Amino acid sequence: MNSVSENTKKVTLWTRQDIRSLEDLKNNSLIRIKKKHLDEKFEEIADYIIELYNWFTSNASKIVPKPEGVEFPIWCSISEENMLRPTKDTVVYVLEVDESEVIYFDGMKWDYVLNHLYIPKDEKDREEYLKDIKRKGFKDAFSVMDDRIVHFYPEERKRIMDSWMRIFEIDVWDIFRVQANIWEIRSEMVKDILYYDY
Repeated sequence: MNSVSENTKKVTLWTRQDIRSLEDLKNNSLIRIKKKHLDEKFEEIADYIIELYNWFTSNASKIVPKPEGVEFPIWCSISEENMLRPTKDTVVYVLEVDESEVIYFDGMKWDYVLNHLYIPKDEKDREEYLKDIKRKGFKDAFSVMDDRIVHFYPEERKRIMDSWMRIFEIDVWDIFRVQANIWEIRSEMVKDILYYDY
């Protein structure tokens, strides 16, 4: 047996996926998230979400290399208490994953990314940032990345997008804030499957 795998720390993660993913697991021993899944899940806001997922994928792959053929990460919870519960059309996979394959991130900071906002280093940085953008004539933090004007402010756009890397900095290890991503679910990772209880 490989000594590296013997020494690798395992973590338990929970992820809710479309019930049709069971077929992928059965037929391919593998589940991966594809663009078509995001299009279906997010419908009219899919393009917006996919643009942000592309940013996440590009940067997360610098932390944990993305296997060839993977399009997007799989969102997971680090705690059973905070996991998304199964619904009629979904199942929850209980996974045991090598920690070296896990990309941890701050879910509260991810909300900043979803809203195209600057992620401050701390409270002082937040105050300085808000003063700076007001001085530059922006109404508030939301108006900086407004699609109608952001192309006039490439340095502000870069400043905001550079700050997004802070989602990978975990300031507080809290089951309600910290989330995890993995690139794929392999059959050997699946320890249990939770179904909707009718």
